[in-house]
Amino acid sequence: MNKSRIVLQIFATVGALLGMTLVLMLAFLIYPADPGSSRFLNFEGFVVLPEGKSLNVLDYMVVSNDGLFIAGTTMGSVFKVALRPGEDASQASVLELRGKPSTHGLALISGKNLGFVTRSEENLVDLFDTTNLTQIGSIPVADGPDAILYDPASNLIYVANGEANLATLIDPGIRAPVATIALGGKPEFPVLDPRTGLLYQNLEDKDSVAVVNLAQPSVVAEWSLAPCKGPTGLAIDSDTGRLFAACSNGMLVVFNLEEHRLIGSLPIGRAPDCVAFDMSLHRIYVAGLTNKLTIIQQDNADSYRVVDNVRTHFAAHTIAIDPVSHRVYVGYASLFTRPRIAVFSPAE
Repeated sequence: MNKSRIVLQIFATVGALLGMTLVLMLAFLIYPADPGSSRFLNFEGFVVLPEGKSLNVLDYMVVSNDGLFIAGTTMGSVFKVALRPGEDASQASVLELRGKPSTHGLALISGKNLGFVTRSEENLVDLFDTTNLTQIGSIPVADGPDAILYDPASNLIYVANGEANLATLIDPGIRAPVATIALGGKPEFPVLDPRTGLLYQNLEDKDSVAVVNLAQPSVVAEWSLAPCKGPTGLAIDSDTGRLFAACSNGMLVVFNLEEHRLIGSLPIGRAPDCVAFDMSLHRIYVAGLTNKLTIIQQDNADSYRVVDNVRTHFAAHTIAIDPVSHRVYVGYASLFTRPRIAVFSPAE
């Protein structure tokens, strides 16, 4: 056979294989199939959000008495989903507040119908009415506002500024910054300890957690999370004094807050992002860029085991838990299709 013809056939075959691989990859990224089965969770259905862009990435989600609030990073939107026990998830009503992209964290003051959302592209924290999702105002902050939470004890909004390596404290009464806290590293996810009033802040570039006293305000300690690399998501069991940190090197570490030391680690998916803890069921949920939701059971303060890995979707990386119904919400990123939230209820 002619050599040039053989070469052409080889190139044609390789091209066909690459084309088929690309089609399969696109199908995997685009098609939001139902999650895999689980002995611990029942899939109730998807809440389909309003149409966004060709690529739709969701970020932090918060559950309140008013509903489920979701930050749409690439769309620049805040979504409010009214979900009620016994209601078909696919029939839930959805409100949307549109804005500029790079929307990230959400904090709510339910008693005042007041919400806060970070916008890293403009270095702003926007205020909105949680009842009807209308914008109220904007507060300029330092570079890279990302995670945000409300501390009712101090009546302060805490903003983690990822690019500035600091935190901004906002007084929601005067709607303005009142202090900044140098964190000494790049902040990722923070959590509050209602027992002590202290805030724990993951420092992604230092593989550590900073202990923040909002009343002072300052960092009062910093503890290593090694062998954890690149800590992202963080959750707390305040009853037992345990922190749960998801690590970029594929593990979840359990940290003893009283003894300031790690007591164990568990395998999870690569590129994890969010951790959520159901205190009543003693379950930890971890999601990341790989298409699985890891379920970890807490047998006691120092004993943990992975009980399931539920297949979800590529980049289904955000989680929220309703502490009353124990519903688990997982945010799906989407490509050329509408973004959505998978709704799970605990299996009996």
